[in-house]
Amino acid sequence: MNKKEVTEIKKQFTPSNCAITRICGCYVDGEKEKKTEMKDAFLSLPEEEMFKYFDIFRKSLSGTIGKNLLNMEFPLETESEGGTQEFLLKLRNSRLTDDALLEEFYNRVIDSYDYAENYLILLVHAAYDIPGKSTDGSEMFDASDEVYDYIMCTFCPVKLSKPGLSYHAEENSFHERIRDWIVEMPDAGFLFPAFNDRSTDIHNLLYYSKNAENLGNGLTDLLLGCVPPLTAGDQKETFRTLIEETLGDDCDYDTVKNIHENLNEMIEQNSENPEPLALDKAEVKYLLAKSGVEEEKLETFDTQYDSAAGEHGTLLASNIASLKKFEIKTPDITIQVNPECADLVETRIIDGQKCLVIVVDDRVEINGISAKTAVSGGLPKSSTPDASDESKSDTSENEMDVPF
Repeated sequence: MNKKEVTEIKKQFTPSNCAITRICGCYVDGEKEKKTEMKDAFLSLPEEEMFKYFDIFRKSLSGTIGKNLLNMEFPLETESEGGTQEFLLKLRNSRLTDDALLEEFYNRVIDSYDYAENYLILLVHAAYDIPGKSTDGSEMFDASDEVYDYIMCTFCPVKLSKPGLSYHAEENSFHERIRDWIVEMPDAGFLFPAFNDRSTDIHNLLYYSKNAENLGNGLTDLLLGCVPPLTAGDQKETFRTLIEETLGDDCDYDTVKNIHENLNEMIEQNSENPEPLALDKAEVKYLLAKSGVEEEKLETFDTQYDSAAGEHGTLLASNIASLKKFEIKTPDITIQVNPECADLVETRIIDGQKCLVIVVDDRVEINGISAKTAVSGGLPKSSTPDASDESKSDTSENEMDVPF
């Protein structure tokens, strides 16, 4: 699912667009015991409660594709009789009216979900009459030819409210506040089937995780039977490892800067596309070659990529680069630069010492205090440019030298 498709489903969680037919739930305590269960026609709920549920469901479709929202494909074996996908399909087709299936689902969650505190399993069924679209992209609500029939499940922590004082209007006085068990925003959830190309896709689902770096809660593999993609952090680490291992001793500042500049250019070119930019092995290899990595360094790249990301693995560009930050670190100094101004930072050899040279304006701010930067005299006569950039002239008056 892409951003537009997620938004289309998310818009249903309002009173005017609501497609939810039924809501079910099971409250589980920290000992993995069922405390209570609920089953209701959703539209029969009080309006105040409906709004609270809408907030929870919208939250389960929030975040960034590839980080908090993960598209997952069912392995083929899960679609055979007794498989996880086959079970979810039966649950969806029952419209949550089969009590035996619901009990089995709750039991599977309890057996799979690695969560040590109280939580609420919320499960809804919805039937969305997909409106057709005209050539100009506008919706035609009288031209629908498909109903998107789906279930959505969220797992919400239930925690005791914090102690405190509260005001009692009747008595016009303050007393200790009564502590209640509060249903919090979801820790995880999923949408099945996926809504791909504005149509039902029973071979995929959309998974939500509040913590984008921790998917090891048993839900993805044990309950759903899916192999999750690399997390955003793992993708960034994989990309870093690929660069360092491919370049080896030639992993210098200018090459790495070129890689990130070219990557950011690719992200900008894809900005109008609702599908996030994903790079496969061939595209990452092309990126390195375009950025100045020599052919001989790429001879073993395919093997390194397969080992790090998988033969058919992809890396989301938004997870391995940033349009907002270009960061340079030494053991003692961290420099953050606007990516569009990365050329203001260069490497030089000054008095035999490796330095980062930063071009600055007439004034800089030091701890919020404006200070002049002009220094007369320029570089000492013994200063020499980096051998890799002999054409560079000596540092001007408005450059700062940072040894590294």
